[in-house]
Amino acid sequence: PDSVPPLRNEAAAHVLRGRMKGIQGHCNSCYMDATLFSLFSCTSVLDSMLFKPFPLCDRNVQSILRDEIVNPLRKTGFVRARSVMHLREQLTDKGQCSSFTNAEKDPEEFLNLIMHQILGIEPLLRLQSGGQKEQDCYCYQIFMDKQEDLVVPDVQQLVERSFLSSDLKLVEIPSCFIIQMPRFGKEYKMFSKIIPSLELDITDLLLDSPRECCVCGNVATLECS
Repeated sequence: PDSVPPLRNEAAAHVLRGRMKGIQGHCNSCYMDATLFSLFSCTSVLDSMLFKPFPLCDRNVQSILRDEIVNPLRKTGFVRARSVMHLREQLTDKGQCSSFTNAEKDPEEFLNLIMHQILGIEPLLRLQSGGQKEQDCYCYQIFMDKQEDLVVPDVQQLVERSFLSSDLKLVEIPSCFIIQMPRFGKEYKMFSKIIPSLELDITDLLLDSPRECCVCGNVATLECS
């Protein structure tokens, strides 16, 4: 099958910026459009979803994702709503959920269906909360209380505060860290804007990771939240 590399730097701006660019929305598809754009437009870290012959893989879903959505997005910067609807129809058949073609869904539900149930990908994240049993997942959804000092936060701040409030740690460095921002859905958005962090420092989020003491500069032995 054809392979179109992800867009980078000036090429990304040239191909993706302007009118009639991106993934065309239709019938509450925004959650899926935003997720697909984030996963594939400018990175190849999840391209195994497009090419790897998974034992449990439904080849029809994989070919629609690759040939009708990802390749056109990377080649021309535009994907028709019809192509996304084609994928949504297949997910409706595979997921025993009739509302994938017309209702707004949670991005995590979409990712779990396509990555776990259809393509059989191993979980991307291993988390531990408060020393309890490890849990595997495909993405991390930011949960936190409204904080008055955060008016226009960046992703680094949100991830750190969310991990702290939930007493979470990453068990290992993830190969891919998919983060769902707290501004989705029609009814409520916690922040009007969120600044993308172009790099994410996860040093303080890693379980048992050696870190520098902020007082003496040696290897730290204690952690204060």
